[in-house]
Amino acid sequence: MTVFDGRARGAYAETAKAAPLGVYGLSKWAGEQAVREHLPDRHLIVRVAWVFGAHGSNFVRTMLRVGGERDVVRVVADQYGGPTHAGAIADALLSVAARHHAGEPLPWGTYHLCGTPVTTWHGFAQTIFAAARRAGLLARAPLVQPILSTAYPLPAPRPANSSLDCTRLRERLGIEAPSWIAGLNEVLDTWKRTS
Repeated sequence: MTVFDGRARGAYAETAKAAPLGVYGLSKWAGEQAVREHLPDRHLIVRVAWVFGAHGSNFVRTMLRVGGERDVVRVVADQYGGPTHAGAIADALLSVAARHHAGEPLPWGTYHLCGTPVTTWHGFAQTIFAAARRAGLLARAPLVQPILSTAYPLPAPRPANSSLDCTRLRERLGIEAPSWIAGLNEVLDTWKRTS
């Protein structure tokens, strides 16, 4: 979930007006404000979205479980974002930390880091199943039916658009937005090696 309401047509820049939809988004925004207040000229806030990885609960793990149990999986197709591999987030943060530790002056501030290209949960699920099938983690890929958000109500509202513009990250810190497909393949390879 992001600090934005999801109504923008394109990717959100760091300067876009925050408008969290729920308590979780509000708590993230409050945390950002506290950091800025405590360290006004020397902070680094990195916003991410749709995080997945080899460990813990996340969308990829859920899709593999559900895909192994069902012939048809219904997935939301009207919410957009950039799935972000936890490993790519760690790599970016470690890179910045190493530069700081080496005494390099850093352009402090708020940055966006998310995977490319933008997709929907439906598109993400389709790619997960195809990649898991190729990796031998699924015997067969289920049919992935697109549905609207209204057909899958959740306790907390979700933004229709969670896309984050990562231009500032590239221009100021030299860090490219990672490919979520490469990250997905890395996660699946890890699971294949450890299963």
